[in-house]
Parts: sequence; C-alpha cells; structure tokens
Amino acid sequence: MLTAEQLSQLDWEKTDGMIPAIIQHKVSGEVLMLGYMNAQALEETLTSGNVTFWSRTKGRLWTKGESSGNFLKVVSITPDCDNDSLLVLANPLGPTCHTGTSSCFSPAESDWGFLYQLEQLLAARKSADPDSSYTASLYARGTKRIAQKVGEEGVETALAATVNDRFELTNEASDLVYHLLVLLQDQELDLSAVINNLRARHQKAE
Repeated sequence: MLTAEQLSQLDWEKTDGMIPAIIQHKVSGEVLMLGYMNAQALEETLTSGNVTFWSRTKGRLWTKGESSGNFLKVVSITPDCDNDSLLVLANPLGPTCHTGTSSCFSPAESDWGFLYQLEQLLAARKSADPDSSYTASLYARGTKRIAQKVGEEGVETALAATVNDRFELTNEASDLVYHLLVLLQDQELDLSAVINNLRARHQKAE
C-alpha cells in the first residue's frame, strides 16, 4: 500500500486535485477501469479497502459497487514516476462494468489473462454434470485419476523434448498445463498459490 512518503509526494496541484487511477485485476492483469480520485477519495479507499472515486457527475464520493455489490477490493496502490497518477491492483467481486463484463474496456485478451480465464472455467466445472465435459468427468473420477494424468502428460512432454519435436512438445505441454490446473483446482489451490511460492523462493534466493 502507499507509504506516508509516497502520499506526501503525490502531485495534486498538477492534476487540479484529481488524480487518475487505473484499476487492474490483481491476478489476471486485466485493466478493469479508469477513474479519478481526489485526496478524500484516496483516503476513503485506503481506509475502507474498497476502490472509491470522486464522481464528477454526481459531485460526491462514489465507491465502486455501492449499489451493485461488485466492489473492487484493494490489494496495492502504486504511484507512477511523476506522482500524478495511480495504479491500483484489486480483486473484483463480480463484473466491473455496468454492462456486466469484467472490464469497462473492450476485451483485449493477454496470454496470462487467458490462463486466469481458463482457471475460472475449470473451477466452474467442478460442480458440473460428469457427462457434460471431459473436465467434469475428471473431477468425478477423483484425485488419483487426475494426478495420474498429470504424471502421464509430464512424461510425454519430456519425451517430446528429447526428440526435438517442437510441435508435439507444444501439444504435450498444453495437456500438461491443463491437467495440472485441474489438479490444483481439485486440491482447492490455484496458480496464485504457485506464483506466490515462486516469488517467495526468488526473494529468499536474492
């Protein structure tokens, strides 16, 4: 979160007391929306943990989700190099846009964003009819079968690499990542847990 020093360095005068705030999904990296904060809105955001703007049309503080319940839960806030705009990482509770989409911007699918979307889809399949999809049938067959598939795909990925078959390696690696994501969901884990663990190891190694 913003430190006292960072707060003191924000250049409110340059922006006439209104700093633009870019809201970005903490996990997927998707840009969710852009709003404006004055000092009061920023203070409310920091205090409540919910992204709050100064609404220029309403002429008052406006907390995203105050009527819909689709709040943006703040994870971190970082100023840019000129201290006149903010990047807010947040976890959205539901769609961000009033149209019902995840972002107020047109879909601009990133590679990592797709992994997050796939993970959400796999999570939803856990409660689906086993006859409705391959993923649902895997969950129905239990952890042992899912883990077995991860092992099989790992071996096949390694074999494809040993014969320098890039096409087959891409296919087998795709199968491996898919089945690994299913296994993580089966164990009530997600990629964020793995990423955070890797980050902690990296920081420890430094």
